[in-house]
Amino acid sequence: MDSTAMFRLAVAVVAYGLGSIPFGLIVTRLGGAGDIRAIGSGNIGATNVLRTGRKGLAAATLLLDGLKGVVAVAGARMAAHLWFAAIPSVAVAAACIAAVAAVVGHCFPVWLRFHGGKGVSTALGVAFALDWRVGLLCAACWLVTARLTRISSAGALVAIGLLPVFLWALDGVWPAVAGLAVAVIVFGRHHENIARLRAGTEPRIGQRSRSA
Repeated sequence: MDSTAMFRLAVAVVAYGLGSIPFGLIVTRLGGAGDIRAIGSGNIGATNVLRTGRKGLAAATLLLDGLKGVVAVAGARMAAHLWFAAIPSVAVAAACIAAVAAVVGHCFPVWLRFHGGKGVSTALGVAFALDWRVGLLCAACWLVTARLTRISSAGALVAIGLLPVFLWALDGVWPAVAGLAVAVIVFGRHHENIARLRAGTEPRIGQRSRSA
C-alpha cells in the first residue's frame, strides 16, 4: 500500500471515529436528562433530544453533531495539504472520504452497536466544510421546507437530497459523488419517516411521536 492509500485509509478511520462520538447521549446524560436511548424513538440525534423538553440540550446536540462533520472534513483537508502539498487532488479526495466516513460514524457508531443518529446534522456540517455556499443552500432548503410543510423530516430530506446537486454544480464530480453517498446513507436512515410521509402520517412540528 503506497503512502497516498495509507493516508486515505487513515482519514477514513479518524473521520469515522469523530463522527461516531455520540454527543446526543453525552449531552443528555451530563444535562441530567437520562439516557436518550430510552426516550422517544431511542435515536441519539437532536430531534429526539428535543423530546426531553430541553431545548438547550437539543441545540447543543445539533451544534456538536454538525461540528464533528466540519472538523472531520477540515482536518482531512488540512492534513492533506501538509503532507501532499504538491498533489492538490489528494486534498479533494481526503475531504470527500472524511465527509462520508463522518456521516457513517454518526449513523453507525461502533460504541453503540452501530445504532446511532440519522445523520442530518453531521451531513449539514460536512456540507459547510466541503463548500460553505453549499452548506448555506442546504440549510436554507431545510428551513424553508420545514417552515412550509411544518414537517422537520421533509425539510431534512429535501436539503440532503439536494446536497449532491449543489456540490456537482459548484465543486465538480468527486464532491458530488461524496454528497450522493451521504444522501443515500441519510435517506436509508430515514426509511420509516419516508414511509410515513408517503402515508401522510408523519407528525408535524410540535406534535409528539414515539416512532419519529
